[in-house]
Amino acid sequence: MPSLGPGSLLLIALVALLIFGPKKLPELGKAAGNTLREFKNATKGLADDDDDKKKNDKQ
Repeated sequence: MPSLGPGSLLLIALVALLIFGPKKLPELGKAAGNTLREFKNATKGLADDDDDKKKNDKQ
């Protein structure tokens, strides 16, 4: 699977700007960041639970 180059990222940003407009784009970025942060926290909690379970199984 090829990676996205700088030209592709610029094209995606331009299309997003045209579709959503300059006023809505920062709100969408903030919402995406919050979503990723929540997902990261949720998966970290799952990984911590798995580590605790492995430690308890060894004892």
